[in-house]
Amino acid sequence: MIDLLDGVRWQLARTDAGSVLDPGDLPADLDWTDAEVPGTVASAIGTSPSTVKPDDHDWWFVADVVAHDHRQVRLTFGGIATRAHIWIDGNHRRTVTSMFVPESIDLTECGPTVRIALHVESLAARLKTRRPRGRWRSSLIAEQGLRHERTTMLGRAPVYGPLPIPVGPWRPVSMTPIPVVRRGQLSTALSGTDGIVVLRAELDIARDARILIEDTVSSDHPVSSIRTVFELGTTAHIDRVLTLPDVELWWPHTHGRPRTYRVSLEVDGVVHPLGVVGFRTVELDRTAGGAQLVVNGENVFCRGGTWTPLDPVRLWSSEEELRTALHQVRSAGMNMVRVVGTLVYEQPEFWSLCAELGIMVWQDVMFGTVDPPTDEAYTALVARELDAFADTLSGNPALMVVSGGSETQQQPTMLGLAAEDQRMTMLDSVVPDFLADRLPSVAYVTSSPSGVEGELHTHVGDGIAHYFGVGGYLRPLSDIRTAGVRFAAECLAFAVPPERASVEKFFGSATVAGHHPQWKAAVPRDRGSSWDFEDVRDHYVRTIFGVDPHLVRRDDAELYLDYGRAATVEAFTEAFGHWRRASSGCAGALVLTLRDTVPGAGWGIVDTEGVPKAPFYALARASVPTALLLSDNGLDGYSVELVNDGPACEGTVRVVLHASRGSEEFEQSVMVGANSSVALSVDSIVGRFTDVNHAYRFGRRTYSAVTAFFLDGSGVEVTRTTVLVGPQVRQNTVGLSAEVAETPSGTWELTMRSEWAAQYVCVDIDNFEPSDSWFHLAPNEARTVTLVGRGAGVPRGHVRALNSVDRASVAPKAAQQSSRSTAAVDL
Repeated sequence: MIDLLDGVRWQLARTDAGSVLDPGDLPADLDWTDAEVPGTVASAIGTSPSTVKPDDHDWWFVADVVAHDHRQVRLTFGGIATRAHIWIDGNHRRTVTSMFVPESIDLTECGPTVRIALHVESLAARLKTRRPRGRWRSSLIAEQGLRHERTTMLGRAPVYGPLPIPVGPWRPVSMTPIPVVRRGQLSTALSGTDGIVVLRAELDIARDARILIEDTVSSDHPVSSIRTVFELGTTAHIDRVLTLPDVELWWPHTHGRPRTYRVSLEVDGVVHPLGVVGFRTVELDRTAGGAQLVVNGENVFCRGGTWTPLDPVRLWSSEEELRTALHQVRSAGMNMVRVVGTLVYEQPEFWSLCAELGIMVWQDVMFGTVDPPTDEAYTALVARELDAFADTLSGNPALMVVSGGSETQQQPTMLGLAAEDQRMTMLDSVVPDFLADRLPSVAYVTSSPSGVEGELHTHVGDGIAHYFGVGGYLRPLSDIRTAGVRFAAECLAFAVPPERASVEKFFGSATVAGHHPQWKAAVPRDRGSSWDFEDVRDHYVRTIFGVDPHLVRRDDAELYLDYGRAATVEAFTEAFGHWRRASSGCAGALVLTLRDTVPGAGWGIVDTEGVPKAPFYALARASVPTALLLSDNGLDGYSVELVNDGPACEGTVRVVLHASRGSEEFEQSVMVGANSSVALSVDSIVGRFTDVNHAYRFGRRTYSAVTAFFLDGSGVEVTRTTVLVGPQVRQNTVGLSAEVAETPSGTWELTMRSEWAAQYVCVDIDNFEPSDSWFHLAPNEARTVTLVGRGAGVPRGHVRALNSVDRASVAPKAAQQSSRSTAAVDL
């Protein structure tokens, strides 16, 4: 479809709040600058501290459009932050009161050119007016009047970093011929093995129409093909329930194939795409205090993290950028992301990609910590917002859970309000009633977190939890086992340092860590607290490794950051290694967060440029569909649990015990059912008492490491995991070596060995991303990882271990031979 705004120049100017209300009154001497739309004021003028604060002023976005011969067009604003007025050719056409509601204006008598003027009001000025107070104060934000506004908390909540407040047309603006299909709504359901599609649509006039349902393009179906055609005849109003016999179900990628179908409406021979749909059933089982997501009748362990906008300043990303980020989530074995209620709804491309890639989505309604007003105008605005959200989905199968916001119920609970005094009509009736009508096939929870009936929303042992016992509340790692978490919709927040190359790129060197204002600006901090999440990380460095992080930082800033990285890996490994066990009673955990919003040591397990940080690898190892989990069970030794999300399989669990005198291998054949697990112990596989974890302390420690492998029926390694026995002492060398080679297919592989146990081995290769890193390496046991290039060139860098001063240089063989005389120099 023709978009008259393609290539149109948008310009932006600032005026004092409330000083100019009509575009005809704009001063001739205004300073205009080019603006990218979709985008925000900050994405146009920059985000340095010297720039103005966008929310303190009024802003005008202006564009002149050549209409050519188009006399009837539809102007659509996908979203404007936050209160604004739309003017067309000097005439006021629309008042905007929500960031989350799109606005469409039909222009039926266009001249040859059209001037669009968008006046965005200063929300800061509006917040100075007195309005009714809520029943409680939000601890997340300073401006309590935001409870009356439908806008994001980005830029307003300090925990997300020093971000500018979004102001302006953050979603696309289009001007197209008024469409033949005025509105189309899709929803799906299952009836036995048949798929049900409900389509409601309005045409401009009665026309010849039919519905097309196609197989979507995938690796299994490389060519799209028409599956079903439903003839409608001549009509202007479409309200049809369609049955597709024997459909394939949509599954999260960890448990099956994410099958989707494309639905289109052909009108007078022209095809109008309506959306991509899938068929699945969803249930959130809340019995016995749990929160088990059941998809297509199967229990699913949900793992992943909270999603943040890839560009938190512009709030818009290309489809390719989204695909790269979501593919990274998928390739790490994660199967769920949560869109948090303090941020923004995601763009349509996000949803189509999640459906395609088999990634489940937990969606918060955009409420966070505040008491939502109950007046009629506010409720109607939220209803329009939810309606727009449902239109974006159009039967998309990726949406699993909708919640009534982030910490919406936790906030009044923590302030001591009684249960009856914190009830919210918005969460108890408005949102669930809407879902029952428009999105009946998704699960609903009143808030994240939220307890079962009769329990506090702050309790982590029932219902939906935000678990920061290990993390902000400085509980020992053993708390992970005793807390009894049933489902953590947020967990494990640390100030995670980026990898070495990223630190150098963002800050110049590691010497800024822990103290420099530029570094500290990116470290998350709860509003009003006397500590930040770097203090939290340092606490776990001290308790896990027995070193003083502040003294380490004085002598070696790089080592200080490595200890911090390793501490977060230890926490993630312990947490997900326990939660994914069948016996844990936990049905899922989502980390806070998947990606940083600003460069530095943020909550993200991926930095702002998409480079994984240390705990990313720990989460990936625990998240693969077939995983081996090794756990120290004290006097009972190590337990081994094989967890399998896929179809039933058989193979061999091999355990290797590494001692100073050499290694011992033991094997046991196993059969694991579909979406099931098998729990064993090292002693049962060995067949005798070993005290492999040195729990009884009968003399000196016998073993230094334990590696468990799962081999399939053909003897091919599927997965492995290694633990080191007892505390490790940092020494001059552990005999670490590395060799890189190019495979016949053109990829690079790095093989590492160590003479002694190597603790938290980091693969640090410039411009290459390893398939695994920050793992333990058992003595004389080879470990091979794949290197994926982020640009041209050959792998050069090093491999290092936390318990070794020495490190192994990495370079292609020819380069290594030419530099043997300087082998100790890191390349």
